[in-house]
Amino acid sequence: MIVIDYRDKRPLYEQVAEKLAHLIICGALESNIKLPSVRSLAMDLSVNPNTVQRAYAQLEQEGYIYTVVGRGNYVTDSQEWRTKKLSGLKQELSCQIAKAKETGMPKEDMLEIVEQVYAGESVLGQRIAGEEETHD
Repeated sequence: MIVIDYRDKRPLYEQVAEKLAHLIICGALESNIKLPSVRSLAMDLSVNPNTVQRAYAQLEQEGYIYTVVGRGNYVTDSQEWRTKKLSGLKQELSCQIAKAKETGMPKEDMLEIVEQVYAGESVLGQRIAGEEETHD
């Protein structure tokens, strides 16, 4: 399910592309499954079809989906591609953990954040709210 956050400063097409990419990486959208048509997804999300078309174009450029002319858009079927994407995400996560470690963040705090994010909770908003409360 894709939910658009209208308070997010990023363009709508980036949000749609990010949510679809997440669904693909997590396996919620299986290989070779046909994605909704541009018009159909645009109606479901209450956005302009150009927004969905741009999101699909970005996903295709990044290798998440492929287009069959006259038939629609499909999730990439390459397990090797998915493994490379996950490897890249692991490297990115390792880099972020190293940065947090450099700032002196305790291991327990890092693990708590990972668990909250994995559970789908919004950690950033909680952290900022908690910091504001302690500074008052």
